[in-house]
Amino acid sequence: MKLISLKIAVPTRDGVVDDHFGHCAYYTVYTVVNQMVVGSETLPSPQGCGCKSNIASVLEQMGVKVMLAGNMGQGAKNVLESHNIAVVRGCSGPVDELIKNYLEGKVADSGDGCDHHECQG
Repeated sequence: MKLISLKIAVPTRDGVVDDHFGHCAYYTVYTVVNQMVVGSETLPSPQGCGCKSNIASVLEQMGVKVMLAGNMGQGAKNVLESHNIAVVRGCSGPVDELIKNYLEGKVADSGDGCDHHECQG
């Protein structure tokens, strides 16, 4: 049987999906093998705005292929996708529950982007 491995990142604050990707407290990165979570780790969020940071390249180097996020602007979505990370927006709730629902096929992209941008400079 071939092992199928996947890494999924979730912008997190206090164990739940942080509603704004670019200002989350940290990322929870799940390692999934054959549709089962086999581990997780946290990655501190860079200071400042997520879309202008190097977080996409860091996540890509870690092997992340999916970002499950709450709100996200089109710029951040484009940057992540340019680093081969698929983006699913409109996620909410406890991150462990979200991962379970995603693996069961119950999570889809809302298609809604963030219509404001709070980054300064």
